[in-house]
Amino acid sequence: MACCSTRISPGLHTCAGGACVQRSGRAEACLGVSVAEEKGLSALRVSSEKIEERRKGFLKGEYHRKFVMHAVVMEVPVVRETRMGLNLNGTKVYTGAGGAILEDVPHLTDWLSGLPTYPNPLKYNPAYSAARQYFVEETDTVAKDVVVNINDVGHGIHFRRAGPRDQIYFKPEEVRACIVTCGGLCPGINTVIREIVCGLWTQYGVREILGIDGGYRGFYSKNTIDLTPKTVNDIHKRGGTVLQTSRGGHDLGKIVDSIQDRDINQVYIIGGDGTQKGANAIYEECKRRGLKVAVAGIPKTIDNDIDVIDKSFGFDTAVEEAQRAINAAHVEAESVQNGLGLVKLMGRYSGYIAMHATLASRDVDCCLIPEVPFYLHGSGGLIEFVRKRLRESGHMVIVVAEGAGQELMAESTVNNNDLKDASGNKLLLDVGLWLCTILKDHFQAEFRETLNLKYIDPKYMIRAIPSNASDNVYCTLLAHGAIHGAMAGYSGFTVGPINNRHCYIPIKRVVAKSRNVNVADRMWARLMSSTNQPNFSRYEEVVQRQRKLNAQKQEEVENEKSTLSSNGASKPGNERATEDESVLIHSGDRQEFPVSAGGLQPSPISSPVAGEPTPSVDHAAP
Repeated sequence: MACCSTRISPGLHTCAGGACVQRSGRAEACLGVSVAEEKGLSALRVSSEKIEERRKGFLKGEYHRKFVMHAVVMEVPVVRETRMGLNLNGTKVYTGAGGAILEDVPHLTDWLSGLPTYPNPLKYNPAYSAARQYFVEETDTVAKDVVVNINDVGHGIHFRRAGPRDQIYFKPEEVRACIVTCGGLCPGINTVIREIVCGLWTQYGVREILGIDGGYRGFYSKNTIDLTPKTVNDIHKRGGTVLQTSRGGHDLGKIVDSIQDRDINQVYIIGGDGTQKGANAIYEECKRRGLKVAVAGIPKTIDNDIDVIDKSFGFDTAVEEAQRAINAAHVEAESVQNGLGLVKLMGRYSGYIAMHATLASRDVDCCLIPEVPFYLHGSGGLIEFVRKRLRESGHMVIVVAEGAGQELMAESTVNNNDLKDASGNKLLLDVGLWLCTILKDHFQAEFRETLNLKYIDPKYMIRAIPSNASDNVYCTLLAHGAIHGAMAGYSGFTVGPINNRHCYIPIKRVVAKSRNVNVADRMWARLMSSTNQPNFSRYEEVVQRQRKLNAQKQEEVENEKSTLSSNGASKPGNERATEDESVLIHSGDRQEFPVSAGGLQPSPISSPVAGEPTPSVDHAAP
């Protein structure tokens, strides 16, 4: 929409999308377009008197919050009656008058018409009544992309802004809320629990808040826990979750039956990708049954792989704690000749923790993540780089995400690992122990050099610590955003920040795909510049060659077996054909380590140097 007047504000250049760029000084939005959009009219039909009225108000600061374009939040009017539809994920989509697309979240009124509304009690709360413009307008949205072409400002995907509404759809005295935590541990879970309880209690006057013990299965297999501000007062100082957690156990019928039988009308679900999919199923079933139940998700994944939102809580704490492990590895490595510190960090499918910890440390020489496949041998391979760096500086540090190198390990082992955990995630081979074995054996066999390798796996130490100050504040904002959304009648949504502004996102949108490190982005370029590590660009060529070699070896083995079978004789000991081969023994639910088939003794993972401690094996389930 073009600007209808050049007299609105001197010195402004107005573009086709309605944005204004000030030639000098502060940028302001086009008032003519703002007035037109508010009335649903073409800008050319707006009276000059109305424009002048808005201009004076704008210059007085009355409309600054809504119309300053350098802020992330823009007021995008919604034409609900004529321009509403559904996208491929079944999400409600509205098109604003300025061309913006709002991916909206479900609301109780979508399946329960005629619900009464009530004044928000925050109006009478002295802590909030003094805040100017505290309540969020229904037309306030958050743009997914803030870096756009000047001619397309106002277009693109938007999400509904989070925050308290002027009217709510629940009487506080009738609210019966519950909180459940699922999946692996993460710093900050207890803080989220505490702030949901305290927020419902102090801001809205809710007095019935239940804790579901033991994850999803706790809905139908355990008793609930009564939660009050007193019982959760200091839980944010502890790691883990006071409600306990579990994987799996999502029996949809039993869960919704329990919600219905207990008269629960607000469900707060804290968990990662799989947990949020379960939350969406609960919302769909409540909708199908016609229940007045608001389902709110709080995304939790220490790997930071939840899509759309800026980051997940606990990530900052994890990166900060990972520095301790990297620093320890660096001290160990630089204290001996040919010292190599190997640190394995979390990151099943995305390497955000490894990448950020590497950038923050500056002591790391190589960072291996799932998004960048690596290879070992040949020009540009890991072994060549390790030897070169050891010759240059005498020591080095490698950080590897737990999901890195899975395809390479599968190519080099006899057995493929197709096992999955209770959440449906594929169990990973232990890349840390595998690299320890490969690097030590190769340096000893090929270079006749002893590699003083120290392997550190701080994964469970990181997951179990309390959240730091930054994450504590972040968890508070997430909890309050979820409360405000549920009280406003929204359901089937996840709360999170987009461009540092909290908003409500349809759960279907969040779980549609996982987020991975963009290796074409500037952040990964910064890491490459910091470490000067190889880019492993010849990966496909090397892997194809390795596959051919594996196929040739397999063919030779089959031919030898066929020859022996046709001769009707076998060499002594051939009844155990795997005598000299390595097999994989499962240890825990996530990793396997190679052992000698003859006596089931570990392969040479520990150092050949006498007295050096054997690296710990990761036995516990995540």
